[in-house]
Amino acid sequence: QVQLVESGGGLVQAGGSLRLSCVASGRTSSTYDMGWFRQAPGTEREFVAFVSWSGISTYYAESVKGRFTISRDNAKMTVYLQMNNLKPEDTAVYYCAAPIRSGAYYDSRTFGFWGQGTQVTVSS
Repeated sequence: QVQLVESGGGLVQAGGSLRLSCVASGRTSSTYDMGWFRQAPGTEREFVAFVSWSGISTYYAESVKGRFTISRDNAKMTVYLQMNNLKPEDTAVYYCAAPIRSGAYYDSRTFGFWGQGTQVTVSS
């Protein structure tokens, strides 16, 4: 089992920045690939970013590429999502997740361990 706890969300004006953190605990949590997803009211959960367990490979949704950066510190068992130049359309609850099966990194069905989420609100 892996437990995930996100933090760092809040209210920010358009063009501002936030850094989300996700602390993992449990067995071998530092060896998991990790993903960030988000869900706005009335929409499905969507992929945001992915980082391999080593931190070497990263992938992003087109909508955040060039603005968001995912990283990890395995010694601290923490994954980060640095979000710059935020836009109102980035408003959502953000979740970190660890996979439980082989599958596409952008598919939420690949992931079985989820945090409780942290709210990000971007005002125009």
